[in-house]
Amino acid sequence: MPSAWGPPPGAPPQGWVFPPTGGYPIGAGPYGGQPWYPGPPAAGWYPPGLDPADRLVTPPGAGLSGWFDRCAGAVRRGWRLLLPILLLTQVLPAAVLSVLSLGLDPTAKWETTAAEESTSLPDTFFIDLATMFLVLIGGSLLIGLVQAVGWAAGTWVITRQAAGEPVSLGDALRYGLRRALGLWGWTLLIGVIIGVGVCFCVLPGIYLAFALSMAGPVYLFERQNPIGRSFRMFHDRLGLLLGRVALVAAAVIVGTLVASVLEGVGSAPFGVDPLATPGSAIGVVLVIAVSAVLALPAHLVQLVGLLVTYAEQRAQEGPVNAAGLAAELG
Repeated sequence: MPSAWGPPPGAPPQGWVFPPTGGYPIGAGPYGGQPWYPGPPAAGWYPPGLDPADRLVTPPGAGLSGWFDRCAGAVRRGWRLLLPILLLTQVLPAAVLSVLSLGLDPTAKWETTAAEESTSLPDTFFIDLATMFLVLIGGSLLIGLVQAVGWAAGTWVITRQAAGEPVSLGDALRYGLRRALGLWGWTLLIGVIIGVGVCFCVLPGIYLAFALSMAGPVYLFERQNPIGRSFRMFHDRLGLLLGRVALVAAAVIVGTLVASVLEGVGSAPFGVDPLATPGSAIGVVLVIAVSAVLALPAHLVQLVGLLVTYAEQRAQEGPVNAAGLAAELG
């Protein structure tokens, strides 16, 4: 009968360590996709250096319930800081861009011109269209930089709270500002890659979106080769990562779709030029603001879900914990 203090049957003997390799990161399996522990852990036993009670890292074998528990725990611990961060960096910029698009929409002017003249297109058609697109593209790029501040700040908060380290809103935003420019640049490149995939066909675009879903966390924690690392994580553990990211994507799509539908329905009574009068302008701005706030849970799910998924992927490659990840953030 095994000793009550010994490892369970089938567990590696005392002193066992994962096989040394030259892979990335240190401790990764010697072959592509091989986990750093030899097979699934026996019940009640985990490889050395891995804490099954870690509040951020889902240990191998914990399954979907372990992943859900850590996502829920991150929200419970951090919502007081995450909500203002996301409101400032995600919700407010989205609302501003929506109002800006309404102000630049030349549809009402085109309808007036069409009613007064017999020409098929207004004289300023192409100028108005180019102006609207240039301003919106420039505004989207600027808003993307602000959003990068929020993603970096939120990642810092969740990781440090899981490690039991102190956090504050000011420190989180300062960290986000330090890391935003690099994260923003990689996000733009990833957006272009996914956009090219969508242009060829929808399925390649979807594949690229899933394969590059870990690029943001990889940049923040590892600071090198986020695109290549994200592809490797995706293909090494295809089923695990695909399932987690699909759940996050479904929640985000539903949340944003509901908010978009409510915005469209709420804005319809104000006509094609809702900013023409003060009363309708106030009404449509309130509708946009409420709709943007309703999309807040989708932003929260995306931030928390992808971060916890990344931590789980790291645990599949080698011993890691929340404290070590917090140290990597810097």
